[in-house]
Amino acid sequence: MNADALPDPDIATRLARVLDAIATAAERHGRAPGEVGLVAVSKRHPASAIRAAHAAGQRRFGENYLQEALAKQDELADLDIEWHFIGAIQSNKTADIAQRFDWVHTVDREKVARRLNDQRPDDRPPLNVLVEVNISGEASKHGITPDQLPALIETIAGLPRLRLRGLMSLPAPVDDFAAQRRAFAALAKLAAAGPVPLDTLSMGTSDDFEAAIAEGATLVRIGTAVFGPRPD
Repeated sequence: MNADALPDPDIATRLARVLDAIATAAERHGRAPGEVGLVAVSKRHPASAIRAAHAAGQRRFGENYLQEALAKQDELADLDIEWHFIGAIQSNKTADIAQRFDWVHTVDREKVARRLNDQRPDDRPPLNVLVEVNISGEASKHGITPDQLPALIETIAGLPRLRLRGLMSLPAPVDDFAAQRRAFAALAKLAAAGPVPLDTLSMGTSDDFEAAIAEGATLVRIGTAVFGPRPD
Protein backbone atom coordinates (compact mmCIF):
# COMPACT_ATOMS: atom_id res chain seq x y z
CA MET A 1 0.00 0.00 0.00
CA ASN A 2 1.42 3.37 -0.94
CA ALA A 3 1.30 6.42 1.27
CA ASP A 4 -1.59 7.97 -0.66
CA ALA A 5 -3.78 4.94 0.10
CA LEU A 6 -3.25 5.11 3.85
CA PRO A 7 -6.24 6.45 5.81
CA ASP A 8 -6.15 10.00 7.10
CA PRO A 9 -5.79 9.48 10.86
CA ASP A 10 -7.90 12.55 11.62
CA ILE A 11 -10.78 11.30 9.48
CA ALA A 12 -10.50 7.80 10.94
CA THR A 13 -10.59 9.21 14.48
CA ARG A 14 -13.51 11.52 13.77
CA LEU A 15 -15.43 8.73 12.03
CA ALA A 16 -14.94 6.43 15.01
CA ARG A 17 -16.22 9.15 17.35
CA VAL A 18 -19.30 9.77 15.22
CA LEU A 19 -20.12 6.07 15.00
CA ASP A 20 -19.68 5.75 18.77
CA ALA A 21 -21.99 8.74 19.33
CA ILE A 22 -24.62 7.20 17.06
CA ALA A 23 -24.39 3.85 18.86
CA THR A 24 -24.60 5.54 22.27
CA ALA A 25 -27.67 7.56 21.25
CA ALA A 26 -29.31 4.45 19.81
CA GLU A 27 -28.75 2.51 23.02
CA ARG A 28 -29.99 5.42 25.14
CA HIS A 29 -33.27 5.53 23.23
CA GLY A 30 -33.91 1.80 23.02
CA ARG A 31 -32.92 1.23 19.41
CA ALA A 32 -31.52 -2.10 18.30
CA PRO A 33 -27.75 -2.36 17.67
CA GLY A 34 -26.94 -1.52 14.06
CA GLU A 35 -30.42 -0.14 13.37
CA VAL A 36 -29.13 3.37 12.63
CA GLY A 37 -26.72 3.87 9.73
CA LEU A 38 -24.44 6.77 8.85
CA VAL A 39 -24.44 8.58 5.53
CA ALA A 40 -21.15 10.50 5.53
CA VAL A 41 -21.88 13.79 3.77
CA SER A 42 -18.83 14.44 1.62
CA LYS A 43 -19.89 17.52 -0.35
CA ARG A 44 -17.05 20.00 -0.95
CA HIS A 45 -14.51 17.51 0.35
CA PRO A 46 -12.02 15.92 -2.07
CA ALA A 47 -12.10 12.34 -3.26
CA SER A 48 -9.06 11.68 -1.08
CA ALA A 49 -11.15 12.38 2.03
CA ILE A 50 -13.75 9.85 0.91
CA ARG A 51 -10.99 7.34 0.25
CA ALA A 52 -9.68 7.90 3.77
CA ALA A 53 -13.11 7.38 5.32
CA HIS A 54 -13.60 4.28 3.18
CA ALA A 55 -10.27 2.89 4.40
CA ALA A 56 -11.56 3.44 7.94
CA GLY A 57 -14.66 1.37 7.20
CA GLN A 58 -17.30 3.82 5.94
CA ARG A 59 -19.29 2.75 2.85
CA ARG A 60 -22.26 5.14 2.53
CA PHE A 61 -21.48 8.61 1.20
CA GLY A 62 -23.87 11.46 0.46
CA GLU A 63 -23.31 14.10 -2.20
CA ASN A 64 -25.34 17.27 -2.85
CA TYR A 65 -23.89 18.58 -6.10
CA LEU A 66 -24.13 16.39 -9.16
CA GLN A 67 -21.10 17.43 -11.22
CA GLU A 68 -18.85 17.33 -8.16
CA ALA A 69 -20.18 13.89 -7.29
CA LEU A 70 -19.69 12.48 -10.78
CA ALA A 71 -16.03 13.51 -10.78
CA LYS A 72 -15.50 11.82 -7.41
CA GLN A 73 -17.26 8.68 -8.57
CA ASP A 74 -14.93 8.45 -11.54
CA GLU A 75 -11.88 8.92 -9.32
CA LEU A 76 -13.10 6.37 -6.78
CA ALA A 77 -14.41 3.75 -9.18
CA ASP A 78 -12.13 1.13 -7.62
CA LEU A 79 -13.95 1.31 -4.28
CA ASP A 80 -17.17 -0.38 -3.16
CA ILE A 81 -19.15 2.73 -2.28
CA GLU A 82 -22.90 3.13 -1.80
CA TRP A 83 -23.63 6.55 -3.29
CA HIS A 84 -26.51 8.62 -1.92
CA PHE A 85 -27.73 11.74 -3.72
CA ILE A 86 -29.00 14.15 -1.05
CA GLY A 87 -29.21 17.46 -2.93
CA ALA A 88 -31.98 19.27 -4.76
CA ILE A 89 -32.85 17.55 -8.03
CA GLN A 90 -33.04 19.50 -11.27
CA SER A 91 -35.27 17.63 -13.69
CA ASN A 92 -32.79 18.07 -16.55
CA LYS A 93 -30.11 16.22 -14.54
CA THR A 94 -32.05 13.14 -13.55
CA ALA A 95 -30.32 10.89 -16.08
CA ASP A 96 -26.95 11.02 -14.34
CA ILE A 97 -28.58 10.57 -10.93
CA ALA A 98 -30.58 7.58 -12.16
CA GLN A 99 -27.52 5.98 -13.73
CA ARG A 100 -24.84 6.68 -11.14
CA PHE A 101 -26.42 6.57 -7.66
CA ASP A 102 -27.70 3.81 -5.39
CA TRP A 103 -30.03 5.99 -3.31
CA VAL A 104 -31.84 9.31 -3.82
CA HIS A 105 -33.12 11.10 -0.71
CA THR A 106 -34.76 14.13 -2.29
CA VAL A 107 -37.60 13.11 -4.59
CA ASP A 108 -40.37 15.68 -4.13
CA ARG A 109 -42.46 15.67 -7.31
CA GLU A 110 -43.96 13.21 -9.74
CA LYS A 111 -42.07 14.51 -12.77
CA VAL A 112 -38.70 13.77 -11.14
CA ALA A 113 -39.84 10.33 -9.98
CA ARG A 114 -40.96 9.34 -13.46
CA ARG A 115 -37.76 10.60 -15.07
CA LEU A 116 -35.61 8.69 -12.57
CA ASN A 117 -37.63 5.57 -13.27
CA ASP A 118 -37.43 5.90 -17.04
CA GLN A 119 -33.70 6.65 -16.98
CA ARG A 120 -32.63 3.93 -14.54
CA PRO A 121 -30.57 1.37 -16.52
CA ASP A 122 -32.13 -2.06 -16.91
CA ASP A 123 -28.91 -3.75 -15.80
CA ARG A 124 -28.94 -2.02 -12.41
CA PRO A 125 -31.22 -2.87 -9.47
CA PRO A 126 -34.13 -0.51 -8.79
CA LEU A 127 -33.05 2.87 -7.48
CA ASN A 128 -33.70 3.28 -3.75
CA VAL A 129 -35.86 6.37 -3.31
CA LEU A 130 -36.86 8.55 -0.37
CA VAL A 131 -39.51 11.26 -0.57
CA GLU A 132 -38.39 14.59 0.86
CA VAL A 133 -41.02 16.16 3.12
CA ASN A 134 -40.94 19.82 4.18
CA ILE A 135 -41.99 18.93 7.69
CA SER A 136 -41.48 22.45 9.11
CA GLY A 137 -43.27 24.25 6.28
CA GLU A 138 -40.31 26.52 5.50
CA ALA A 139 -40.71 28.49 2.26
CA SER A 140 -36.97 28.26 1.62
CA LYS A 141 -36.83 24.45 1.84
CA HIS A 142 -37.43 21.81 -0.79
CA GLY A 143 -39.83 18.96 -0.18
CA ILE A 144 -43.52 18.28 -0.49
CA THR A 145 -46.13 19.14 2.09
CA PRO A 146 -47.51 16.34 4.26
CA ASP A 147 -50.90 16.47 2.56
CA GLN A 148 -49.25 15.85 -0.84
CA LEU A 149 -47.36 12.80 0.41
CA PRO A 150 -49.87 9.94 -0.07
CA ALA A 151 -50.38 10.65 -3.78
CA LEU A 152 -46.64 10.82 -4.49
CA ILE A 153 -46.01 7.64 -2.52
CA GLU A 154 -48.62 5.79 -4.55
CA THR A 155 -47.10 7.06 -7.81
CA ILE A 156 -43.58 6.00 -6.87
CA ALA A 157 -44.74 2.63 -5.58
CA GLY A 158 -46.05 1.88 -9.07
CA LEU A 159 -42.79 2.66 -10.89
CA PRO A 160 -40.85 -0.57 -11.53
CA ARG A 161 -37.33 0.88 -11.70
CA LEU A 162 -37.69 2.66 -8.36
CA ARG A 163 -37.81 1.08 -4.91
CA LEU A 164 -39.62 3.34 -2.48
CA ARG A 165 -37.83 3.02 0.87
CA GLY A 166 -39.11 5.87 3.02
CA LEU A 167 -38.99 9.56 3.86
CA MET A 168 -36.38 12.25 4.37
CA SER A 169 -36.60 15.66 5.98
CA LEU A 170 -34.40 18.53 7.13
CA PRO A 171 -36.49 20.35 9.75
CA ALA A 172 -35.97 23.97 10.75
CA PRO A 173 -32.99 24.19 13.11
CA VAL A 174 -33.85 24.54 16.79
CA ASP A 175 -31.72 24.14 19.90
CA ASP A 176 -34.35 22.62 22.18
CA PHE A 177 -34.15 18.82 22.25
CA ALA A 178 -37.89 18.36 22.78
CA ALA A 179 -38.67 20.62 19.82
CA GLN A 180 -36.21 18.68 17.67
CA ARG A 181 -37.96 15.46 18.64
CA ARG A 182 -41.40 16.84 17.75
CA ALA A 183 -40.36 17.55 14.16
CA PHE A 184 -38.86 14.11 13.69
CA ALA A 185 -41.83 12.46 15.38
CA ALA A 186 -44.10 14.16 12.86
CA LEU A 187 -42.13 12.64 9.99
CA ALA A 188 -42.16 9.20 11.60
CA LYS A 189 -45.93 9.46 12.02
CA LEU A 190 -46.32 10.25 8.32
CA ALA A 191 -44.21 7.24 7.41
CA ALA A 192 -46.24 4.93 9.63
CA ALA A 193 -49.54 6.21 8.19
CA GLY A 194 -48.52 5.92 4.54
CA PRO A 195 -50.38 3.82 2.00
CA VAL A 196 -47.43 1.41 1.55
CA PRO A 197 -44.87 -0.02 4.02
CA LEU A 198 -41.72 2.07 4.44
CA ASP A 199 -38.49 0.96 6.11
CA THR A 200 -36.24 4.03 6.03
CA LEU A 201 -36.25 7.41 7.75
CA SER A 202 -33.38 9.68 6.70
CA MET A 203 -33.34 12.41 9.32
CA GLY A 204 -30.85 14.01 11.63
CA THR A 205 -27.59 15.88 11.04
CA SER A 206 -24.66 16.85 13.23
CA ASP A 207 -26.77 19.21 15.36
CA ASP A 208 -29.84 17.05 15.97
CA PHE A 209 -29.06 13.42 15.21
CA GLU A 210 -29.81 12.21 18.74
CA ALA A 211 -33.35 13.59 18.57
CA ALA A 212 -33.75 11.94 15.17
CA ILE A 213 -32.53 8.61 16.51
CA ALA A 214 -34.93 8.90 19.44
CA GLU A 215 -37.81 9.22 16.96
CA GLY A 216 -36.86 6.37 14.65
CA ALA A 217 -34.18 7.54 12.20
CA THR A 218 -32.56 4.68 10.31
CA LEU A 219 -30.09 6.92 8.44
CA VAL A 220 -28.43 10.05 9.81
CA ARG A 221 -26.54 12.44 7.52
CA ILE A 222 -23.35 13.81 9.08
CA GLY A 223 -20.53 15.61 7.30
CA THR A 224 -18.32 18.06 9.18
CA ALA A 225 -18.00 15.84 12.25
CA VAL A 226 -16.48 13.18 9.99
CA PHE A 227 -14.48 15.19 7.47
CA GLY A 228 -13.74 18.40 9.33
CA PRO A 229 -14.58 21.93 8.10
CA ARG A 230 -15.50 22.15 4.43
CA PRO A 231 -12.92 23.81 2.17
CA ASP A 232 -13.89 27.24 0.85
